[in-house]
Amino acid sequence: MSVLTSPRGKVEVVHCRRTESQDVYCIKSLIRKFTCKLFGKLNIIYLLEKANLAVTLCNDKEEIMAQATFLDYPNWNVAKQDDWVSVFRELDSDIPCTPLNTLFMHLFVAVDEYSVGCCKEILRTVYKAVPELHFIFLIVPSYMSLGSTLITVFDQVGNIPCLTYEEDFAVHMCHRHSHYPQLHVRKARVEDHDDLMPIFMRYDTILKETYGEYFLAELIEAQDEENHAVVCEVEGTAVGFMSVCSRVNMQLLHECFDLGPFHGLCFPHPDDVLESPQDLSVRRSQDAELRSSSQGSQKIVEELQEPVSPDTMENIQGNIAREAASEEALTAVHSGNVSEPEDIEKLSDISTGYAQYHHVSSRSLASLILPEEPVHFRPIYRGASAAFCIQLFCIDEKYEARSLDFMNFVFSLFSDKNFCVISLPHLTPEFFLIQNFVKMVPFNTCTLEQDLYVFHRAGLLKSIDIRFATLLDTPGVENLVSTLMLNKSILEDLDHYNKARKDPDIEYIRSHYNIEDFIYFSHHQREEHGHMHHFALNPIFRHYTKFFLKEILRLGFKSCLYYRVYPKSREGKFQNPYAHSLTSALHYLVPVRPRRQIVYPLEKLGINAPSKAVSKDPMSYALNHTNRKLTLEPKITVNAKIIVVGASSVGISFLETLVFCSHMKFNNLTLISTHGLPGKKLLDTEQRKFLASDHCFNDKDYALMSLCSWVNVVVGRMTGIDRAAKHVVLSTDKIVPYDHLILCTGQQYQVPCPTEADISQHLTNREVPNSSQRRYTGKVPCNHFTLNEEEDCFKALTWIRNNSITTEGNIIVYGNTIDTYTTVETLLNLGVSGSRIHLVQPPPASTITCINNYSVESAVADALGAAGVTMYRDAILAQWNDGLHPDPIYSASFTTPTKPFRLQCSMFFSFCEKNVDYETFKALNDACLVYDSRLVIDTNFHTNDIAIRAAGSLTKFSSRYYSNEWTHSNFSSKEVGFQLAAAMLHLFDPTLEPVTEPPANLDRLIPMYKGAKIQGGILPGSYHYLHIAKPAIPTPLEVQMAQPNYGLELVTGSAKNGTYFRIHINKYKMVETITCLSREPFPASNYIRLFGQHEQLLNNLCARYDENLITDLYSYFTEPWCLALFHDRFIDLRKELRQILASKEEEDLPSIEQLAHQIEDEEINPTEKPRQYLKRVFEESIYKTLVERSTLDYLHYNRYHLPMYAWPGII
Repeated sequence: MSVLTSPRGKVEVVHCRRTESQDVYCIKSLIRKFTCKLFGKLNIIYLLEKANLAVTLCNDKEEIMAQATFLDYPNWNVAKQDDWVSVFRELDSDIPCTPLNTLFMHLFVAVDEYSVGCCKEILRTVYKAVPELHFIFLIVPSYMSLGSTLITVFDQVGNIPCLTYEEDFAVHMCHRHSHYPQLHVRKARVEDHDDLMPIFMRYDTILKETYGEYFLAELIEAQDEENHAVVCEVEGTAVGFMSVCSRVNMQLLHECFDLGPFHGLCFPHPDDVLESPQDLSVRRSQDAELRSSSQGSQKIVEELQEPVSPDTMENIQGNIAREAASEEALTAVHSGNVSEPEDIEKLSDISTGYAQYHHVSSRSLASLILPEEPVHFRPIYRGASAAFCIQLFCIDEKYEARSLDFMNFVFSLFSDKNFCVISLPHLTPEFFLIQNFVKMVPFNTCTLEQDLYVFHRAGLLKSIDIRFATLLDTPGVENLVSTLMLNKSILEDLDHYNKARKDPDIEYIRSHYNIEDFIYFSHHQREEHGHMHHFALNPIFRHYTKFFLKEILRLGFKSCLYYRVYPKSREGKFQNPYAHSLTSALHYLVPVRPRRQIVYPLEKLGINAPSKAVSKDPMSYALNHTNRKLTLEPKITVNAKIIVVGASSVGISFLETLVFCSHMKFNNLTLISTHGLPGKKLLDTEQRKFLASDHCFNDKDYALMSLCSWVNVVVGRMTGIDRAAKHVVLSTDKIVPYDHLILCTGQQYQVPCPTEADISQHLTNREVPNSSQRRYTGKVPCNHFTLNEEEDCFKALTWIRNNSITTEGNIIVYGNTIDTYTTVETLLNLGVSGSRIHLVQPPPASTITCINNYSVESAVADALGAAGVTMYRDAILAQWNDGLHPDPIYSASFTTPTKPFRLQCSMFFSFCEKNVDYETFKALNDACLVYDSRLVIDTNFHTNDIAIRAAGSLTKFSSRYYSNEWTHSNFSSKEVGFQLAAAMLHLFDPTLEPVTEPPANLDRLIPMYKGAKIQGGILPGSYHYLHIAKPAIPTPLEVQMAQPNYGLELVTGSAKNGTYFRIHINKYKMVETITCLSREPFPASNYIRLFGQHEQLLNNLCARYDENLITDLYSYFTEPWCLALFHDRFIDLRKELRQILASKEEEDLPSIEQLAHQIEDEEINPTEKPRQYLKRVFEESIYKTLVERSTLDYLHYNRYHLPMYAWPGII
């Protein structure tokens, strides 16, 4: 916040923020004729879309006071976008402007009364936001004066001609030193104590309490050759302090962190052991070898190959010294000829020396786990330490953006050191200084509660030249990428990049990904979209990644860059042939959400179908993106260790929500799961799956998300939680520390416990003990299968094929859930004879069946009978193998209400009631988490431990809510995971409004989510089944239909004929339930979009049904008129139309929504029916025009998806 005072004495409190699209109208209102003469006639939306930085200045009422727009190339066409540096060097060689330190002002507007103060405040903010920036140029026609505002901050430095017509333009420059200067850094003196102590005390009082009031003075006095204290000062006042020391515990760092990228922070020594003997032998026969573990969520591994030579380091130090002197000269404007050092060639030595990148493909660690965990080799470094450490650092918040100014000076104090390191508690918010450091990867055995950051001396170099690659660069690039896994692919693309370079399939990207969350698509030409295949950057310069990307866009005349991450292949390769190297710039890109696609009836649409680029099958890759607007956009870094236990739909939805927060970077997301991330396509060749689907995620969804690019995966089972130490114990006795623990393990099918009843005594169910609450503790037979995940299904399928089950032996399927039916259908489809399949159903736990629809159940029962499958009802498992050793199972005995029976058995599938896994229960119970048949949580997902949250079917609400019937099992798992993430984001995202505590009387209400609860699969008889319903307490369908306010039931077709389609319309005329049973596949994703729609949106569905105009709902929902309903942005249109009707468009008349309320409250009594009255008012007012215009705009903007609709002018 700053205060501006007008010449008339008025005061405004102002602040700066990034310009947003909704600012355009206000910006246009501030443009004057003089503005157009100065900057030219501009399309403001287009300018903002292409700007590297746009800043808006607002007052405390959020009224826009001023706006400025900056790009990285000149306006007025005085130089080419990719070649302006030479033009400005010729103009004045004393100005060392480079693409790194220069921006150009393309627009400035302000409220006249405060224009001077607004201009200075915006420039100060820009220089603070971009620390590397030193010059801002303003180019105007030479005959124009700058006016009374801009002339106060810009000085003319010369004239240059226009490229396209004969006219000169004046070049004006604004220098950093006038607004947010570099800080002067010097050795600390004792008299600095009084200036620095208030800064220290503002952040922390522990040092004073521990070491006394004068600890800082004592630290300054104790300086020697190994310990130095430095300060930065402004106008003679110390505003920052740094204490550095050359003594570093290298042994501890080597034990805890992978320092291979920087040669262990040591000088090279002849006795260094950098590779294991096995690696050395393999490297002789292979071009690249993976030798290190993955780096956090980036999955990048860096490793040193050859240390930097002393001669090279001397050159680097000399260049840095010259550049430091150059920057000191900049603070005195240009009082001398500052030449640019010729260091780029010398840096090529660094590229081959320090830190070659190894790229680990973006895949789950599950596929890396071996039966016996190998012992990882760790290099041994015998050279002297090449690092010094920062012991203490503090700076006034006002000058924090200049923190890096310390580094030139402290490196000059340790001329024999190449690295600066700093360790911080991992929950420390990322401040400006460490944003320039490289965060090191801890070993999985590291127990330190601190993160280590490293900065190399060469990272101070500012004269980085970025240009197009040539064939002459091949040897240098080959050295740089020689140890990368995909080095051959990179070199091949380099060799043929002119042929390989092509624009991405932008129509496909636009139609399949939400790229318009980040760009206005119509303002970007086709040739401005670029596809990034590879990105390899020496980690010394990682803090210049954004600059590298910005230069790629500028030099390539691009405005957008895309990077694709393909899923891994089935064969266990690191990536499939279409994959690229995992870019080290991934965290500087934003992941783009995939769009839900319409399933088109292409044959019915004919020539009105979308183009093949839109309607073709998805290519299943995750898309990452950056553009000009994002190159200077910072991300909020979250280092908190967020551990998710369980790869359930809830857990995946939680991770998905965090990952796709484009303005945030989560460095420590970890998933603990028995089989790693789902989506491995183990059954991709099988049309039928063993298990039913909840339609939350499928294999394509997992590929489009590529969570493995952002989430660490630990394959294992949770067996304990140490709440005091805040870590999770795994079945391998390894520990995983956490700051926030998220439990989403769900419930699983358990091995049933036989009652051990002797059927030779002809016992009935009434005479045997109830074993439903007993846990099976014996050895699980090898031919017994409980299917909970895809891996379990794959294991069962492998067993069937390896043991000739399809041709001989009985299969028993035990249970009464929908998964029993889908499993029986899968077995029939695999070729197992129905006569050898026995479906045994235990007594139901309630009167509600798993399908809850008599028509569907009877059709399935008939199909089972026709296939020869034998069904047994109300049967309880008594014994395996007549009570003998159960492994393997040869027979199974059951009791019934009448007489027992015995079946021969080659495979036994168990789908008894799901429950919490025993190991999970024991871990929760031993950790003293409140457990009452389920893990108890409150409405904010908290357990009785504030650091542990839980969600999904594992949980139940606390008894104080008096809602035992409602649990997360009643709701959509995907929505529960999203809400869990939304609740946690308030802890990390400062852009969100703070959460307000609910009133005391509302604190006892549980949240009611609105997303549909879905189940589907292929049932016996090859029936494709889908059931969509609102969240509710399970109730028999007949009881529901008997309610007086049930609504309407619309049914077409017959279940037994495989044409059954049922829609339930509630009393509010909204679609509440959909049930489909068809022998032909149908577009389930389309039908899911019908849930919650008003029947009139479905082309007056009820009226047409009553008039017998609808005989087949399947055919009805393939008609072209309804395709807009299935569009992913149709919900946005609904919200926009609702907003129009709720807004007051005419001053003298109430809105349509207000009229409806007035009629309901009987404030007005129209002579005609309310509906007719509202319709007449709507048609006679401006609302009709606005609604029509909004609808046509929607169809026009989405015409690539919806070409079947006509709009004015098409005929």
